[in-house]
Amino acid sequence: MGMAAVGADSLSERAAMMRESLQKSQTITDNVVSMLGSFDHRLSALEAAMRPTQVRTHSIRKAHENIDKTLKAAEVLLAQFDLSRQAETKILRGPHEDLESYLQAIDQLRSNIQFFSNKKGFKSSDGVLNNTNNLLSKAISKLEDEFKRLLASYSKPVEPDRLFEGLPNSLRPSSESPGHLGDSTGKNSSNIHSEQHKINLENAVYTPPTLVPPRVLPLLHDLAQQMVQAGHQQQLLKIYRDTRSSVLEESLRKLGVEKLSKDDVQKMQWEVLEAKIGNWIHFMRIAVKLLFAGERIVCDQIFEGFDSLPDQCFSEVTASSVLVLLSFGDAIAKSKRSPEKLFVLLDMYEIMRELHSEIEMKFKGKACSEIRESAFGLTKRLAQTAQETFGDFEEAVEKDATKTAVSDGTVHPLTSYVINYVKFLFDYQSTLKQLFLEFDSKDGTSSQLASVTMRIMQALQTNLDGKSKQYKDLALTHLFLMNNIHYMVRSVRRSEAKDLLGDDWVQRHRRIVQQHANQYKRNAWAKILQALSAQGLTSSGGGGSVGGDGGSSSGVSRAMVKDRFKTFNMQFEELHQKQSQWTVPDTELRESLRLAVAEVLLPAYRSFVKRFGNVVENGKNPQKYAKYSPEDLERMLGEFFEGKNLNEPRR
Repeated sequence: MGMAAVGADSLSERAAMMRESLQKSQTITDNVVSMLGSFDHRLSALEAAMRPTQVRTHSIRKAHENIDKTLKAAEVLLAQFDLSRQAETKILRGPHEDLESYLQAIDQLRSNIQFFSNKKGFKSSDGVLNNTNNLLSKAISKLEDEFKRLLASYSKPVEPDRLFEGLPNSLRPSSESPGHLGDSTGKNSSNIHSEQHKINLENAVYTPPTLVPPRVLPLLHDLAQQMVQAGHQQQLLKIYRDTRSSVLEESLRKLGVEKLSKDDVQKMQWEVLEAKIGNWIHFMRIAVKLLFAGERIVCDQIFEGFDSLPDQCFSEVTASSVLVLLSFGDAIAKSKRSPEKLFVLLDMYEIMRELHSEIEMKFKGKACSEIRESAFGLTKRLAQTAQETFGDFEEAVEKDATKTAVSDGTVHPLTSYVINYVKFLFDYQSTLKQLFLEFDSKDGTSSQLASVTMRIMQALQTNLDGKSKQYKDLALTHLFLMNNIHYMVRSVRRSEAKDLLGDDWVQRHRRIVQQHANQYKRNAWAKILQALSAQGLTSSGGGGSVGGDGGSSSGVSRAMVKDRFKTFNMQFEELHQKQSQWTVPDTELRESLRLAVAEVLLPAYRSFVKRFGNVVENGKNPQKYAKYSPEDLERMLGEFFEGKNLNEPRR
């Protein structure tokens, strides 16, 4: 109990002490709060007192900042004015002395214009902009003059010799005739149209001439760039076109290119026109592969990075030169058709085909589309005219009505002309196949060529049959046909035509030759062989008969035998005189025909002389009747078909 009482008293004392401590803390807190309230009041008063000073300080600081900004802006403006003065000095000096500095000055002017355009608050900005724009306009004008001067000073016509140096060796003028280009047609060179020759040409290296020095091209590019940026693209085009197009035209003129109208072409003699066509083929190759190729390089480098401007400039510069070249080709394609033009038409078609990919590559883009279409249109027209001429030739052969006299029965000029024509056609096999494909997509070009060739040959035979009827002597008719068809067969066998026409054609026509040879023998020698026949020589009696020891001639009339010898002599002499003037131009055929006649005539003559020679030998003047020995006849037969004493020169 005592212990519990003591613990309660202790807790009471502690509680009393805690209450007393709390009361003291409250008192201290109240005092502190009172003191803090007094401080806050004093601070507010102090702050109110200091506020005007703070405002003034802030204003002074802002004023300093504004002054700094203004000074810096003024410095920038002054720097721009200084740069403008420097640029103006360079512009007034002109681009000729230091083009690089001049171009930098133009860039500076553009920079100044952009700067002052963004400084509309600057009172004088409009005036400065006007002055700078005027100066820039003058600068660009001087730039145009410099571009024109620089381009003109380095734009000179290309001499023909420089162009020839860019050609493959096979196409350069020969040393014997430096003024003339190489062969251009099949007539001048038998292998000019061979496949190997074409492959060589396709792989040949052409070296375009340097038309403007490479060191000048970057300068011209920079000048052009400034003009385009200034919106002077049309002026740039005009300057370039006017300068370069006249140089190209003059280069072609020096080469030999002429402006010829359709009327000029129509009035020309064929020999003159043929030579001009041959040159035109070379002019086209030189123009496209060298001259225009060189011009394309210049255009691409000067106008690099200007979208379609290179194509447009190239088109405008070359247009007049291309027109001169294509208009000549067009005049030929539209001129009156004639057989001799076929080969030059094929030559022209060949060169246009050869240049097709080159034209597509050089004259690319929309701006050059009209030139491309003109070139490809000419290719089509040449193909069309060539094909029509082909058809005309076939018809002309069949209907040829020339009255050219071939009195000796030799090969007719028409035959040699047509055969040479066909031979030349085979020099153009690949070209003709391509030409047929222009109008027929089927893969039957070889059979087409064979069919056309056969029709031409048949047309020639038909015409020769008609011409053979002009002869009054049937023997000469068949000799004429034999000669001409043999010439056809021999020519085909010795040319590529044999592969196309085939062995059947050759064998069939060889049989026709033999048939005409047989008909010649029958018509020329049947009558004289009758004179050597024993038929009709037996006498019916009378004092004129040979009796007794006459042997095999017993009972034969001497008078009739004499008459037979006289008839034979007269007929043979007539045949000798006539047929020694006839001609068989082929040596082998001539010898075989003489042999064929001798094989018939000489045995018959020997037999007749052996049987009836004694009849005349026993009478007066036996040499008057048995004038010729078999050896004499054989020698005289050797003079047949030599074409002696002809009015026309031998062919």
